[in-house]
Amino acid sequence: MRWDNLRLVDPPGGEGLTPPLFEQGAVTRTFDTPEFQGMTFYEVRARSIINRVPEVSRVPFRWTINPYRGCSHACFYCFARNTHTYLDLDYGEDFNSRIVVKVNAPELLRKELAARSWTGEHIAMGTNVDPYQRAEGRYRLMRGILEALRDFANPFSILSKGSLILRDLDLLQQCASVAEVGANVSVGFVDKELWRSLEPGTPSPMKRLEVCRTLNDGGIGCGVLMAPIIPFISDSPDQLAATVEAIARSGATHVTPIVLHLRPGAREWYMGWLAANHPDLLPRYQRLYARGSYAPKAFQEEIGGRVHELAAALGVGRRGPGDARRLRPAHETPVGEVPPEQLPLL
Repeated sequence: MRWDNLRLVDPPGGEGLTPPLFEQGAVTRTFDTPEFQGMTFYEVRARSIINRVPEVSRVPFRWTINPYRGCSHACFYCFARNTHTYLDLDYGEDFNSRIVVKVNAPELLRKELAARSWTGEHIAMGTNVDPYQRAEGRYRLMRGILEALRDFANPFSILSKGSLILRDLDLLQQCASVAEVGANVSVGFVDKELWRSLEPGTPSPMKRLEVCRTLNDGGIGCGVLMAPIIPFISDSPDQLAATVEAIARSGATHVTPIVLHLRPGAREWYMGWLAANHPDLLPRYQRLYARGSYAPKAFQEEIGGRVHELAAALGVGRRGPGDARRLRPAHETPVGEVPPEQLPLL
């Protein structure tokens, strides 16, 4: 297997070249509990945890932290899926059930934040897979990460679909007292049947909006990435109105609409779901995404315009504070030049 940046130590005489992680004794675990049934966890000791985003990526943040790879949320459209192929795992069920856990993330973060070369820049989390996915309930890496960010007064933002973030509200408040902290939840639609089919491992959309309200009530500014909006399935006037109304009731600081995009890996996995659930839509999708991963700009602008009109009528701001400004372009800007391990979670 190829494990980018996940190595233990260089072998004697290796001159910086390291064998695959599994050859160095990464711990493989399974847990005999219902919530982890069928899942395998690969506990690794990463060599670095603050990841630099290349300048050519054109996203507004330069640094990310990703304590996990793979995601039990199992969203069919997640474009982080293809990153699992870099580990010689597949972008389908392996991505859903074979999770890499960087067990040394908190201690490594403290070391990197203390380095003289670190200048305290903003760090974005949730830019690859969700840091508050199911595994976090057992490994609790985010508490150690947040404690380190608090102790070094380092600004950050978190994008999540997980309700487990509320476990750490106390730490988020402590962090916000010493640095800029922002949050976003991802809710593209509120249709229950669509949620159960397309996002089977996530908390319900309404639960995520409860998270948004609780964070805002607790003093942590939280907006909603209305993402993804599913063409021809969740973009009807009634569907958009229902979703924006629910977002408005959550007290979100802002709403940012994002139409589904289909990168390699995610495209194949999503199209399989589409063929099984909406086979009549396959020709329309082939035309809509004929030129690449993104729907045509005019189509995106039309959907975005409708959402912004609804949001304005209901008093939801189109743009939020600094956290919204940082996260928004990562989703609205073409990201073909971004290494997939640095891409935001959708």
